[in-house]
Amino acid sequence: MINEQDKFEVLRKIEKTPASSQRELAEELGFSLGKLNYCLKALKKKGWLKLENFRKKTNKITYLKYVITPKGISERTNLTINFMKKKMREYDELKKELEKNSKKNKNVDNN
Repeated sequence: MINEQDKFEVLRKIEKTPASSQRELAEELGFSLGKLNYCLKALKKKGWLKLENFRKKTNKITYLKYVITPKGISERTNLTINFMKKKMREYDELKKELEKNSKKNKNVDNN
């Protein structure tokens, strides 16, 4: 099963560099090639991603390009919102913890 963070990262990276090879994407994401392949297949199966062939006219070489589908764009938006909510909760928790520790240290210093 592919986790939300991996889905988010793969879709985000593909949006930025759709013509990247799987090897390049895996390296940039810090994934093994197998993990990336698994993620891409899962996203394709969900209908969030498709592959397109295109030709570079100057040298007639065929490339594969990843394209995020409208459904994938919608899901990426939801993942982004969830990611930001999670980060805001983590920030709030850390802020509270720092404030609590700061008050503790202040009390220790005053005694």
